[in-house]
Amino acid sequence: MNADPDHQIYIERIDPAKNMARFYAMEISTSLFGGICLTRIWGRIGRRGQTKMHLFEQEAEAVDLFRDLIRRKHARGYRPPTR
Repeated sequence: MNADPDHQIYIERIDPAKNMARFYAMEISTSLFGGICLTRIWGRIGRRGQTKMHLFEQEAEAVDLFRDLIRRKHARGYRPPTR
């Protein structure tokens, strides 16, 4: 499985009044052992952030979680960068 642009996202939430500058990135890819991996990275913009990897047997499971997380992040105010 190649990195599909539909399964990659980088979004930000910036609110100067709250001193908030956060990012959230996700990607679905193939793991080293041939499984499906959803990698999430989040944190303050300009910092390394935290990483979490989810392993799946089926790509559809990873896509479902990917879409659910995007929906949740958009509800909290995360948007693509405007640069």
